[in-house]
Amino acid sequence: MTETPGAHPTGPAHPTGSDLHLDLPAVGGRRAALMAALREAIRSGRLAPGTRLPPYRALAADLGLARNTAAEAYAELVAEGWLTARQGSGTAVAERAEPVPPSPSPRPSLRPGPVHDLRQGQPDAASFPRTAWLAAARRALTAAPNEAFGPGDPQGRRELRTVLADYLARVRGVRTDPDRIVVCSGFAHALRLLFAGGAPALPPESTGPLAVEAYGLGFHRGLLATAGVATVPLPVDEHGARLGGLARRQDVRTALLTPAHQFPTGGPLHAGRRAAVVDWARGRGGLLLEDDYDGEFRYDRQPVGAVQGLDPERVVYLGSVSKSLSPALRLGWMVLPDHLVDRVLAAKGEREGWASTLDQLTLAELIDSGGYDRHVRRMRRRYRERRDQLVAALAASAPHVGVSGVAAGLHAVLRLEPGTEHAVLQAAARRGLGLDGLADFRHPGIGPEAMPAMDGLVVGYATPPDHAYPAALAALCDILPPPA
Repeated sequence: MTETPGAHPTGPAHPTGSDLHLDLPAVGGRRAALMAALREAIRSGRLAPGTRLPPYRALAADLGLARNTAAEAYAELVAEGWLTARQGSGTAVAERAEPVPPSPSPRPSLRPGPVHDLRQGQPDAASFPRTAWLAAARRALTAAPNEAFGPGDPQGRRELRTVLADYLARVRGVRTDPDRIVVCSGFAHALRLLFAGGAPALPPESTGPLAVEAYGLGFHRGLLATAGVATVPLPVDEHGARLGGLARRQDVRTALLTPAHQFPTGGPLHAGRRAAVVDWARGRGGLLLEDDYDGEFRYDRQPVGAVQGLDPERVVYLGSVSKSLSPALRLGWMVLPDHLVDRVLAAKGEREGWASTLDQLTLAELIDSGGYDRHVRRMRRRYRERRDQLVAALAASAPHVGVSGVAAGLHAVLRLEPGTEHAVLQAAARRGLGLDGLADFRHPGIGPEAMPAMDGLVVGYATPPDHAYPAALAALCDILPPPA
């Protein structure tokens, strides 16, 4: 038998490698035991035809055998037809007529997606800045100190926290420093750190009933419910959350709001209400959790700054790159009052599943180099054009359907006549049109006396590719009800 260590078999690509797991009995002839183990691995299908085996010298060293023992076992299996060995090709599993165990039943295929996807919550995946991200990653890895490849810091890389402090101050009016920022894996992860787990970060007096907006993501309400947190819904209007209910509930000391762009209805929190909710938190000794949803994507004017800037000790600011870059990155941040930093770090733990250090360094470099700003500006133009196309299509085909909320974000709400939402969603399903209904986001605890139910569609305009977007808009206009 002749073999060339490190050579690859000719023909189609096959699995290769220098490691091979074999169980040999402790007693008996070594050559016979090795041959039996290899036959069984081939017969069972664990070693597929074409799989290249390690050189006999390497296998002998790994198994504690004499080289001649491994060489003779290989040679005999070649003679029996189990293996092949050719000059320059190494030793590989031969093609054979041995029956292979049936493959496991295929997993059920995922439900096919809609023909036209106008569901909310997704950025344009095709616009991820691959070239800029790759260039930033190369620069970040080149400059990274050796310790960056160690266990890591639960607070997040200092490089990222430093550039985030500068960026958030410049773009969102956030008042902070790197030591008050904790990097997390997104908004949901931040909620879990604050409320869930064996040692939630918020003190007990802040984890009682939590005031939330009457319309919001059910996933977040479910996460809070799992953590044992009751939620108290606040009605919303075109000026954001209505805060009158806070004064009437003495047991509520913490509120979670989306001041920049109320999700999903679209109204920013009015200036008077921004000041009022901060005064309420001060008076109660409580907190405002600020979800800066769509804070960077305001199209009709310059985005309004974060509420956090009014009182950094009473506001927990939460942000991420899920909409600006991609949810696949799993990168977010919490800007915390000073007294909460150590509590959040204790909740994370010493070996928590932190966001990738390499992604943190890359994002820091992307922001510091200006690449992140350029990408956000480009996406702001793109999403504004998408929203303008939606508004123009409605004006031409369904002028009786209004778009509520300010021009911002990655979605728009189309207001429908009362009692029509369910039928429209059924028509959308028949057309293969992916849409979300406004009713799905309504808090189950808000009664009609506090806030009448609203019929509407939550239309995400970021996902469809350019060539498919006009057809998606045409399908949308086709299923809208006629004027009442």
